[in-house]
Amino acid sequence: MLRRKPTRLELKLDDIEEFESIRKDLESRKKQREEAEVAAAGEEAAAMALGAEHKSREQMINDRIGYKPQPKAPGRAAHFGTFEF
Repeated sequence: MLRRKPTRLELKLDDIEEFESIRKDLESRKKQREEAEVAAAGEEAAAMALGAEHKSREQMINDRIGYKPQPKAPGRAAHFGTFEF
């Protein structure tokens, strides 16, 4: 393997200004995105609170994860499975 002398990198004023402008632009985009997400979340929460259909916390979680519980059959067999006493 050949060794070479380290190269020297010089940072110019133009480079610093370009970096700062790009960084500010990215930060402003990030703030706008976060504000939009917060506003959307607030609207969803308000719509859920004011909606005609009031669901329990358990039902909302089931809807979110896609779980649809089957109703249990009434009677003794439901408590003991297939065993009959």
